[in-house]
Amino acid sequence: MAILVGTCGWSYRDWRGPFYPPKLPQRSWLDFYAEQFATLELDNAFYRLPTYDVFKGWHDRLPADVVVAVKASRFLTHMKRLREPEEPVRRLLDHAGGLGDRLGPILLQLPPNLRADLDLLAGCLAAFPAGVRVAVEPRHESWWTAEVRRLLEHHGAALTWADRLGRPVTPLWRTTDWGYLRLHEGRARPWPRYGRGALSSWVTRIAETFDDKADVHTYFNNDPGGAAVADAVTFAELARRAGRSVTRTPEGI
Repeated sequence: MAILVGTCGWSYRDWRGPFYPPKLPQRSWLDFYAEQFATLELDNAFYRLPTYDVFKGWHDRLPADVVVAVKASRFLTHMKRLREPEEPVRRLLDHAGGLGDRLGPILLQLPPNLRADLDLLAGCLAAFPAGVRVAVEPRHESWWTAEVRRLLEHHGAALTWADRLGRPVTPLWRTTDWGYLRLHEGRARPWPRYGRGALSSWVTRIAETFDDKADVHTYFNNDPGGAAVADAVTFAELARRAGRSVTRTPEGI
């Protein structure tokens, strides 16, 4: 149990050089990433859900300690807008099941213009089988109510903590016994890097909310120029200095 530190996606061309060796073929990037980090958020599943066989192929390539969080397809969250969730949830889990024991939480990132609807969210969460970890990232302020918090707690779903420009854009609710944090954009230079002060603040928030036995999935989404990799390494270093258990991260980035 630890803070699991990684990035949102791995296949970015501008990471060649800052992270990936210049001559490493792109087909080997995932293998290299998984040697450096023990967790990954599969962000591109939002745009196109990979097949079971693709997920199974990743399972067979990844080290045994790697955990992959999967961002739910936009068909469920943005097209259906959580309506009639049974079939898209079943398809998502059927495909992602190829990851086997490498499968981590499912992320539901809601559209920024989707206002709070308790019935819709309750129906969607109920479509997931018991034992599947689900993190919900609402992006409209109407969701920040006691009723929504109780609903997440009832279903054992995590409210995704989100950061933009070094500050929380969500309440810092703990709604289950594990956590999920996404860092979208820092305000340091070069853009979109995070400063050490902002990262230290997030280490403190985690420590104040979760004990060291809790899984806290932490993913950097500020991918341009390899900022996500560098910030993930710095964040992990700061968390270790604070006495927290952290999954493996690269050295010397």
